Amino acid sequence: MSNPRVAEKSRRQRSSEASFRLYPWGAPIAVVLLTATAFYPILHNKFVNWDDYKNIVENPFYRGLYWTNIQWMFTTFHMGHYQPLTWLTLGIDYLIWGLDPVGYHLSNLLFHCANAVVLYFVAFRLFLLADAGLAAHKDFLLPLSAGFSALLFSLHPLRVESVAWATERRDVVSGLFILLTVLCYLKAANVGLTRSGRRRWMAVSLAVYLLSLFSKASGMTLPLVLLVLDVYPLRRLGQPSTGWFGPKSRNVLREKIPFFVLALGAGVIALIAQYHAGALKPLEQHGIAARLTQSLYGITFYLWKTAVPFSLSPLYEIPTGSNPWHWRFLISGFIALAISFLVIMLRMRWPAVLASWVSYVVILVPTLGLAQSGPQLVADRYSYFSCMTWTVLAGAGGHYFWQAAMKGRIRKRSFVLGSWAAVVLIFGLGFLTWRQTQVWRDSERLWNYVLSTSGESLFARNNLGNALAAQGRFEEATDQFQRALKIDANDADAAYNLGNVLAQQGNFEAAGKQLQQALQIKPDNAMAAYDLGNVRATQGRLDEAIDQFQRALKSDPGLARAHYNLGQIFSQQGKLDEAIRNYRLALRIDPAHVKARYYLAVALAEQGDFQGAGKEFQESLRIEPNLLEAHAGLARALSAQGKKDQALRHYQEAVRLLKSQSQNKNEGPKQ
Repeated sequence: MSNPRVAEKSRRQRSSEASFRLYPWGAPIAVVLLTATAFYPILHNKFVNWDDYKNIVENPFYRGLYWTNIQWMFTTFHMGHYQPLTWLTLGIDYLIWGLDPVGYHLSNLLFHCANAVVLYFVAFRLFLLADAGLAAHKDFLLPLSAGFSALLFSLHPLRVESVAWATERRDVVSGLFILLTVLCYLKAANVGLTRSGRRRWMAVSLAVYLLSLFSKASGMTLPLVLLVLDVYPLRRLGQPSTGWFGPKSRNVLREKIPFFVLALGAGVIALIAQYHAGALKPLEQHGIAARLTQSLYGITFYLWKTAVPFSLSPLYEIPTGSNPWHWRFLISGFIALAISFLVIMLRMRWPAVLASWVSYVVILVPTLGLAQSGPQLVADRYSYFSCMTWTVLAGAGGHYFWQAAMKGRIRKRSFVLGSWAAVVLIFGLGFLTWRQTQVWRDSERLWNYVLSTSGESLFARNNLGNALAAQGRFEEATDQFQRALKIDANDADAAYNLGNVLAQQGNFEAAGKQLQQALQIKPDNAMAAYDLGNVRATQGRLDEAIDQFQRALKSDPGLARAHYNLGQIFSQQGKLDEAIRNYRLALRIDPAHVKARYYLAVALAEQGDFQGAGKEFQESLRIEPNLLEAHAGLARALSAQGKKDQALRHYQEAVRLLKSQSQNKNEGPKQ
């Protein structure tokens, strides 16, 4: 005799496939169109000075898909993250768009739309698995409910930070592969499949999960979520009363071992990456009690902001001298524990709520601050995957409501009001998202918004000052850095930034003192030593400048600019061997550093190595074809080798470029 449960699940699966055939793309297309509309303003946004410059604008290593680029992507812990697949997507963006921010923002939006579509199909399958009776109703209800879930996710303003911030590409990329992992896993769990089919889908799920970890490590807790799905709605582990460790259940548990192995490896690599970047806060600075209360606060914070998405901010900074026993942490902890107790008590009646709550907490664990890095107490971006559980639950609630209305259990007036409320909610979230995306328009607007919503912030003052300095508004920038130092007189970043902006104003004496203070606070600050070296070089104190550049290189051996500046000083002092060595070291780090290559050629020519100089001049012209000085230098090197015809061509090109530059200068800007 056939197993009734197997027969019922097979019937459910056949009905699911029929629904997919009847309504395959109508709801997903609507989801994409509405999502793209709500996020359209990000296409006008610029890069912001919150990691975008360090990751994208000033980072030459991801630019392209050559072997050296790919090798760097798969071996680097740049900025405290291991994310080779995310780097690959950014490398493709660079090949297509260069450094035009519109392309990077467009890619983020496309990934986000794709995530919304995959979530639609995940929700569709989960609704069928949770209640076989759903398949008996009109097919349009399932796409409508799954589409409602997808839109609640994609249009919620909590998603803006992950989509509008170019650096957070890792959220949308890893989110896509996490959702595909779940979708493939649900397919593998289909009881109607053959054993080989089930293994094949499980292998695909595992492979896609690996891709998610290559995008961002925060999906390391996903295997626990798969176990939750095994309990409900898949019911693969049976009932707790009959035991979850029987022979059949052991097979289900055994298949998770590869997932847990990958998750463990990703967790270890993530900690190494954070340690390598010096991002992890020590226990002496952020104690165990603070971490635990911060975690409980985060659990309730994202739940509250999901329900009431107002006063969102790109930065919720940990308060200076934060007290872990502050009333807001204690209340948050009480609420988190109370909700846990309540959903456990109601698990038999509402198993979906318990499954959603456990999944939500499990997904949040890596970002709750137990391994704290950065200035944030909580962050909107940490809700990107965790809050999907609530949108799926809300979609299931919507389906129950519409189903009850069709059966006549709800009055027509209540049905109309409820449906209009759902429509208003979707468009209201879309409007809030449209408005929130514009907060990320540029660096100045971003940090002014943070200060207006979150109050005084050391981090925001520093970044606003840097944004103003980049525009040449040095006096305003100086004011911001001085305000930052009033908040914390021992902040190394504020002291460094103030010294930097004073140097840009030509006040080298004051700049030197400020940069020295920054180095006293943080002796391994490579950029402070580098800029102090520039100040001393400008003042003609070359020996002190050399000391500072060498100090910078001890802290950051990859600082090509410091090697280049050392080469310039040694060349000025007539120490050509030392100059050449440093130019070569700069080029080993950054092969596209055209100035280092040009002056290396000049130094080689001064030593009489005209063949070597010619090669370097030619490489300079490959990087920058209209570099007048390189044409002239190559002509001299070729002439010294007796290659008169080739030298003449480069002399003529140098003369042409000189005339063109003189003409443009004389014409000036056209009116």
